[in-house]
Amino acid sequence: MDFSIANDQIAAGKAKMEKSIEHLEAQLLQVRAGKANIHVLDSVTVEYYGAPTPLAQVASVTVPDARTILIQPWEKNLLPAIEKAILAANLGFTPQNNGEHIRINVPPLTEERRKDLVKQVRNEGELARMSLRNARHDAIVAIKKLKKDGLSEDLAKDAEAEMQKIIDIYTKKVDEVIEKKEAEIMKV
Repeated sequence: MDFSIANDQIAAGKAKMEKSIEHLEAQLLQVRAGKANIHVLDSVTVEYYGAPTPLAQVASVTVPDARTILIQPWEKNLLPAIEKAILAANLGFTPQNNGEHIRINVPPLTEERRKDLVKQVRNEGELARMSLRNARHDAIVAIKKLKKDGLSEDLAKDAEAEMQKIIDIYTKKVDEVIEKKEAEIMKV
């Protein structure tokens, strides 16, 4: 048995780790950092003809300035449903409905709220690290199974060492993403 089979397991583990980083970045886009950002509304779903629908699929969401989010629904009769959905999402915003569109003024973050957001970001980072460890574990279990099936011990050890190098790289990426978001949140 050759090392290419073990490389397949390493590649699968690396792909899972890459998805963990992508998921972390997507989650952090939803964390408000003191200025208007349309991604904070990504989790908002609106009741649209009886089905929960993401806000972005029923309205145009724009940021006209650093402190304002403007929501222009495709159908005016959706304004109350959108307003209700934003309030239900408990994002700390009070939507203002003028009959044409919904305007959200993004208040500046208090020091206490910034610290809470940093805790939330760190928690997301820990979940990403856990996902990385699970991916490494799955790959190492697969490599050990290959070892039982005839992969030489040296090749198995090399593959495990390679997986450790890869997780170290991805853990560093997680730390960098977290530090960047923390700095963005704490910037006044």
